[in-house]
This record gives sequence, C-alpha cells and structure tokens, in this order.
Amino acid sequence: MKNTAEAANVLEAQKQIDITQVDNVVNSAIRWLEGKQHDEGYWVGMLESNSCMEAEWILMQHFLGVEDDPKYDKVVQCILNEQRADGSWEVFYGAPSGDINTTVESYAALRVAGLDPHSEALTKAREWILQRDFRDLRVFTKYWLALIGEWPWECTPQLPPEFIFLPSWAPLNIYRFSSWARGTLVPMSILSANRPVRHLPPEKRLDELFPNGRENIDYSLPRDSSLASWESIFFAIDRALNMYNKLPWKPMRKVAKKLCMEWIIERQEADGAWSGIQPPWVYSLMALYTEGFAIDHPVLAKGLSAFDKHWSYEKNGGIYLQASESPVWDTVLSALAMLDCDVKVSESEHLQKAMHWILQKQVKEKGDWTIYSPHAPCGGWSFERANNYYPDTDDTAVALMVLSRMSKQLDDQDQVKKMKEAMEVASQWLLELQSSNGGWGAFDKDNNSKIVTKIPFCDFGEALDPPSVDVTAHVIEAFGEMGYDLHYPPVAKAIKYIRSEQEDDGSWFGRWGVNYIYGTAAVLPALKTVGEDMNADYIHEAAKWIVLHQNSDGGWGETCQSYIDEALKGKGESTASQTAWALMALLAVDTNIYDDSIRKGVSWLNNQHLNNTWDEKQYTGTGFPGYGVGERVFLKKVKDTLHQGSELSRAFMINYNYYRHYFPLMALGRAQKHFAKQEIY
Repeated sequence: MKNTAEAANVLEAQKQIDITQVDNVVNSAIRWLEGKQHDEGYWVGMLESNSCMEAEWILMQHFLGVEDDPKYDKVVQCILNEQRADGSWEVFYGAPSGDINTTVESYAALRVAGLDPHSEALTKAREWILQRDFRDLRVFTKYWLALIGEWPWECTPQLPPEFIFLPSWAPLNIYRFSSWARGTLVPMSILSANRPVRHLPPEKRLDELFPNGRENIDYSLPRDSSLASWESIFFAIDRALNMYNKLPWKPMRKVAKKLCMEWIIERQEADGAWSGIQPPWVYSLMALYTEGFAIDHPVLAKGLSAFDKHWSYEKNGGIYLQASESPVWDTVLSALAMLDCDVKVSESEHLQKAMHWILQKQVKEKGDWTIYSPHAPCGGWSFERANNYYPDTDDTAVALMVLSRMSKQLDDQDQVKKMKEAMEVASQWLLELQSSNGGWGAFDKDNNSKIVTKIPFCDFGEALDPPSVDVTAHVIEAFGEMGYDLHYPPVAKAIKYIRSEQEDDGSWFGRWGVNYIYGTAAVLPALKTVGEDMNADYIHEAAKWIVLHQNSDGGWGETCQSYIDEALKGKGESTASQTAWALMALLAVDTNIYDDSIRKGVSWLNNQHLNNTWDEKQYTGTGFPGYGVGERVFLKKVKDTLHQGSELSRAFMINYNYYRHYFPLMALGRAQKHFAKQEIY
C-alpha cells in the first residue's frame, strides 16, 4: 500500500511542475554545453562501442611488429575493464549475454599482451568460449585468428583483389557495397590473397581454446542447404577461388593488388585514418605492410600515429580506442539544441564559433558517391573531422537545419550570402542522392543490391546502405527549414516513401538509432516542418504508440534487443536520449491531447538532471542492426537466418556520450514553447 501511495504522489507531482524548474534545468544545461565547446568551435563526445576496437588494435600491433607503444598497457586495461561477470564481452551495455566474436578477439588480444591463461580473467573467458560453437564466429574474427596463425586461411571466405577490375555496372563491383564495407573489403582482399601470418610465440599460442585438438574443429562456413540458392552458388565460387589462390600462376593478380593499393592510399584522410572508421583503417595498414610498406613509411607512420590523437580517450584507468568519432554530428546537434532553447546567434559567441566551424567543414571534394551520382555538386558534410571521401546525407541535413535557422537571425548580409551559397550546394547534393524510391541512404544513392549480401564474406553488420526512414525524415526536415513544403516534388516523393514504411502499430523503424522510438521521433517533427496535417489519422497512430510505450516513471526507453525481438519494440529502461526523442515526437503533433504524457516526460528529465547534465549508460545509437541488408526486415520470416540472437553478435551498437545531453535540451526547449502561455506545467 505504501508503494502504491508513493507512486500516486509522484504522478500527481508530475502534473504540476513549476516552469521555473524547467527554465533552471535548461539554463544550466546550456552552460554545461558551452563549457564543453572546443576552442575551434566544435563539440565532440566519446563514442563508445565494444572491446573489439581495442582487441584488434593489439592484434594489429603484433602483426605489424610494433613494440613499446606507450598506451599499450592502458589499452589492455580497458579490455579487462569491460569483461562481464560471466567472463565474456558484450556488444552493448546491458546485453542479455556476451558475444562470441568480441570475447574470442578480446581473449586472443589479452594472450598476445602476455596475460597468463590461468589468470582469473582468462580462465572465466575460456570457460565461456568453450561452451560455444566456433562455427558461429563471423568472418572478421576468423581473419584475425588467421593473421596470427590460429585459424587456417583456406577455411576463410575468399576475397580476390581482382574484383577491383569489375566496372560500375557489374552487380558485384565494389561500389555496390556500402561505403564502409568497400573501404574494408579492398584492403582485406589483399590480405585474403597474400594469406600472411605472424605466428604467436609458443607460450602465447591459443591451444587451450582447442582442448580436443585443432584437427577436430569444424572450420566450415555456415551455409544455406538449398542447392538452388544464391548462397550455394557463391559458396561454389568461393571453393573455386580457394583452389585458384593455390595456383603458382595467377594472371592479373599483381596488377589487381597494385590497383587496390592505389585505391587505398588515395583514400587516406588528413588525420591518417581511413573512411573515418576503424576497420578500413587497421586493415589498410596491414594490407600495405604485407605489400612491402615499412612501418616508418609515411603512409603507415601517419596511420599508426593517428591512434594517439583524437581517436582515443582515457576512462577508468584504461585507454579506449574509438571506432569512429563524431565532431560534426555532435556540433550540429549541439547547435540545434541551443537554437531550440532560443539562444540568439548574435548574442552567443559559442553559436558563432560553431557556425564558422560548420562552414569550414563542408566537403568540397569528390568522393565515391560520384560513381552513381556523377552530376551532384560537392557540398555535403561528413560525420567525422577528416573524411573527405564519404560525406553523409544525415549530417548534411542537420547542418542545413542549423545554418538555415542561423541565417534567419543574422544582419550581416555578407555572412548570410556565404551561408546561403553553402546551403544551396548542399541541398543540390542531397537532391542528386535521393534514391529511386524517394528515400535517402546515408552515403550513396540506391545502394540496395541485395545480391552482394549473399557472398560468404558478408556475414558482418550491414553490407548495404539503402534508404532509411530516419535519414529521409531529417532530409525533408532540412528542406522544410529552408522553405520547401510537402508540395515540392522531392519532398512529396520522400513522404510517400515514409508513409509506406510505417508499421501497423503506427511506429517507424529506426535504422541509425534505437529503434522505433528514434524512427518515430525523426518522422513527426519532419512532417510538421514541411506542412503536413498533423491531425491526420496516421500521425495520431504514431503519437498514441509513443504514449502507449511510456514507462511508469514518466520516461521512455528501448533496448537494443528490439532489433531482434519485436516484442521489445519501445520497451526498456528509461533513458535521457530516448525520453527526449519521445517528447519531441509528441510535441511535433502540436496539440494538447498528449500533455499529460509530455508533463510526465519533462518531469522525468528534470528529476534525472544532475551536475548540469544527464547520465546514460545504455547504448541508444546504432551502427548496424546486423541484418546484412542495411534495412528493416520482417523478423518473423528471417530471424532464423540472421545468425544472431538478443546478444546482437552481427550488430554494432553505439553509446554517443552527448546524446544524453543535447537531445534532452532540445526536448525541454520545445516543451517550453509548447507551454509558454501557462504559468505552470
């Protein structure tokens, strides 16, 4: 009875919140954000993922023969920091179980680093691993084991460098793969061809992971048993390529590897990395090394030293290596949050600095997107500070929202002209990248050829970058901020695509954020901005879905497991970012119908606001759902073929450390406007 009474008192208190409290939270959160801005004008938070990042760096150090790196011991420590109580390592915080790939790679890295196999950490990890099936290991993990002599190369999928010869019209040419996949596949093709091995010393061999003998391990690749499937055809081709790789004479192999190396070197970024993400980076370094590049060669030296710069951070006595970094994304969203809270550009040095930095980061060089969008002008923005080959539509869209809103506040006509010129080029770039179904992918146009996902190599994350609802919504919201409405043909076409993707329950799938809360929260504000009737039935179906999934504490949350279990859609422990997304979805409907739910959500954010910010351990960002095809799938039909459970072993989940701050700030700023005429909430 006591708990029931307390809960009733909390709910009653949530209905009557002093507006001054919200104002104080907003003001202190703005001050916190201003204090985190770098002198150059950008914001960037840590991008947390999983321990594969550190483990693969250690394995790479061994393979390249690099010794005495001053951060080595702290990188080892951070792997130990992330071990679960059961001995495994997980893909995302709070995962229901560990992941065999992350655990095997972490185990191997710790052994390479010299940890005693009888230590408590490795004993627990080994016991966990030995209860699993090595056939479940993904291709990436098998490659890493092959590189250190712990897995036979001939039992890995073949990736011939000759595929660099395929023209752009060919179904399996490299540009049919997503930008992140092609950046990884090209260097891995050199490794696949060369089959290099740097054996571990005898005392560090992983014999203890093969207690019944290596000869009794089933090294075969999991495959579709149907003889008439594309998978079976590609498996037959893979066997043929394996035989070809053993021949002493291979026509055009030398030329193919040379073209691959040129392709790789051309794409090294100014900071020394590749593609703004870690996998192409580490594989490129090793591929070039196997082709005779010395460690002190300028390309390799620059690539190795990049790990010492903005790509690493210290936490809990360890040095963590980011899978990517998000300064552009964090900066445009931080600026958008401040604008939502009515911070004036003319009165804010912080917004002015951000504006100039954003303009400087516009990409004005041609990248891979020109292959299928040759007429698009150069003018997008990338996610990272150095990634000229791969600007993305999502960052570009939010940058346009920010610049458009800022330009309307400025009196300096020269500055306004400069901003409008940048916006015009960027908007034309976006229009050229609109896919045929009306939506936008993140990096390329019509990157949806599912046949590429059938090759044995593609059992990781996503090999494609097809249009997604959340990115498409952000793009049309940008166009709405620039004055276009739902009658503008590209916007109308995009809305038709968005409506076709709405779930039966009213929600939308979230490709780049967790998950249906994110997707739905992207769509509703976008539709409002372009002038959609926000009283339409399908709008209220979405809003009611949001209300239905509000937690009893007033917040919202959704577990990453919803990517594999539809019963968990919109369900999870309340988080700051997801509560903010849900609030922004409801606030976009612009009616009083959902005010009780909005008040409860605002109250939850107020009560969770400590030390001028919010805390959030949960992962609410998505790299890959792990479906392979890069888009929503019907889980009931394909769940058994995804080769992952609720641990999301084929997925890649992200904790953006600033999501917990600027999204709640956006939501509260919009809530202030919603209740502006009321003395209390």
